[in-house]
Amino acid sequence: MSAGLDWPGLLRMGIGPARLGGLGLTPAAFWALTPAELALMLGIEPGKGGAMTRNRLAELVARYPDRPAG
Repeated sequence: MSAGLDWPGLLRMGIGPARLGGLGLTPAAFWALTPAELALMLGIEPGKGGAMTRNRLAELVARYPDRPAG
């Protein structure tokens, strides 16, 4: 799995007909969900995806700085 989020995959699961594996949400309902709500609806068990640690946060800050690196 890549380090980024699979936005197209998440959108396919959240938006669209439930019979196609999606949750059948409208775009507004999908984007209003919290990450915890989306994980619950997708059947992801709490604590199984890895907690955000100080080291992981530092990695993300380095990878996606608030301002251009220079």
